[in-house]
Amino acid sequence: MKGRRPILCIVLLGCLVNTTMFSACGAPAPKRGPIISDHAMSFPFDCESPFLFAVYHLDHYPPGNKDMTPNASLKGHRMGADFGHPSGWNMYHGEEIPGFPKHPHRGFETITVTRRGWVDHTDSLGNAGRFGGGDVQWMTAGAGINHAEMFPLLNQEAENVLELFQIWINLPKRSKMVEPGFKMFWAEDVR
Repeated sequence: MKGRRPILCIVLLGCLVNTTMFSACGAPAPKRGPIISDHAMSFPFDCESPFLFAVYHLDHYPPGNKDMTPNASLKGHRMGADFGHPSGWNMYHGEEIPGFPKHPHRGFETITVTRRGWVDHTDSLGNAGRFGGGDVQWMTAGAGINHAEMFPLLNQEAENVLELFQIWINLPKRSKMVEPGFKMFWAEDVR
């Protein structure tokens, strides 16, 4: 596995885009079925319309503290803009808990697939919750939404691994200002 890039495969299943990281478990991507294409990923990886952006995160966080922050020195991490840190884990835009504090989206949808680890979601619609371990969140920003995606470090005894990928899909002009919202697809319902 060392030195190999994960492979992204986009599978259309009705109205749900189910994304699978085949190489994460060492298996080659299948060449049959509803696979549209597969290719090595970069950060961020190239996307064709209607995709705006797609990114893969794999962080090996240290054990967490009681307040879900890293139980490790943050020296050398660029707080508020920490990407690509040589330690193997990033704070991203978080200053205490890793992740992406409150920020706006408008005119597109995001699909977040968590393979390992946890995401705490809160938004301006009053929604809040924790998902992970194969769960998928489909969020429609539409007319506008503010939300946060934070990565709580729940394990205080061992490493906290976060593996997720996210795809941003451009909404067509006629749908840019639809009502914002989100839907969860729980792991047991997606498999």
